[in-house]
Amino acid sequence: MNQKRDYYEVLGVNRGASDQEIKSAYRKLALQHHPDRNPDKKEEAEERFKEITEAYSVLADSDKRAAYDRFGFAGVGGAGAGAPDFSSTIFSGFEDLFGTFFDLEDLFGHGQGRRTRAERGADLRYEMEVSFEEAASGLDTKIKIPRSETCSGCHGSGSKNGSQMAACPACGGRGQVRYSQGFFTVSRTCPQCGGTGQVNRDPCLDCHGEGRVRREKVLGIKIPAGVDDGTRLRIAGEGEAGRHGGPPGDLYVVLRVRPHPYFERRGDDLYVRIPLSITQAALGAEIKVPTLQGTQKMKIPEGTQPGAVFRLRGHGMPVLNGRGRGNLYVYADVVIPHRLSREQRRALESLGSSILVDNKPVERQPAEKVKDIFG
Repeated sequence: MNQKRDYYEVLGVNRGASDQEIKSAYRKLALQHHPDRNPDKKEEAEERFKEITEAYSVLADSDKRAAYDRFGFAGVGGAGAGAPDFSSTIFSGFEDLFGTFFDLEDLFGHGQGRRTRAERGADLRYEMEVSFEEAASGLDTKIKIPRSETCSGCHGSGSKNGSQMAACPACGGRGQVRYSQGFFTVSRTCPQCGGTGQVNRDPCLDCHGEGRVRREKVLGIKIPAGVDDGTRLRIAGEGEAGRHGGPPGDLYVVLRVRPHPYFERRGDDLYVRIPLSITQAALGAEIKVPTLQGTQKMKIPEGTQPGAVFRLRGHGMPVLNGRGRGNLYVYADVVIPHRLSREQRRALESLGSSILVDNKPVERQPAEKVKDIFG
């Protein structure tokens, strides 16, 4: 058919037809023009069946139908798009429509028999716990992974002594068995070969024909400095072995970092709280601050208030897969004593009355501010 016809015309429905009307019209026409039902006009029936199916594939999809209603063939791939892709998208409704499957390979000339396909092996996940210090410095370690590996006895073929796979006698190597049901040819996956079309008449004794064996593999891995909790490391090709000569999967190592007793991590920066006495906060002091590289001296200026934050550049976590380090932020926790001796109390009282702010004692500041606010 050289000229494409309007899809509604092909199915014999009007533009306001419901989904059920379109489905019913398609089923009726598909049954009528199926090539198996028209052996004397098979080529003509095939073309008509393709045209019907193409129309249904567009009108049965609400988005495609809306695009077609608005833009015509250009909205669904253009007038020269040709026959649709006969994939699971188009024929996904066949089982619902007819209660079985068509032998589409024969219908459209693709039935060349099924071959065993190489399958990629599955990916593996391994969770590993490391300390906070190990996450900061990185480490080289070894892990033991249980996995399927290619059988060395048969090199993954599953056959003994290099013998070849034989065509399945049940399906003749096609991977499917067929039988007629009315005017349809119905295909089912062959139960003997599982759809591969081949059987192993002389299986390998080491892997029992699987082509893979279960083993534990010891792998050396490198944990880079700067990893965080939940960091996932990919080790290519160290997953499960593939079937039928397929490539292996990958191994993903998921890291769990144990929390540190006093460092808190936020990205590449670290935070730590350092207790200060009233005297240190008031007079200033030089203190030692713990870092990942050891202790670091830091000056506390006089008059430091509770909650003040100081920064030590470059003393945080290493930047993962990058250069440099984050910063270390030090919170000043001024410690107020719970109990005072009589001499200490007198000294503090004397100190409090002698400290002036704006030429007024500190004790009077809050009361006078409240008085100013409320008059």
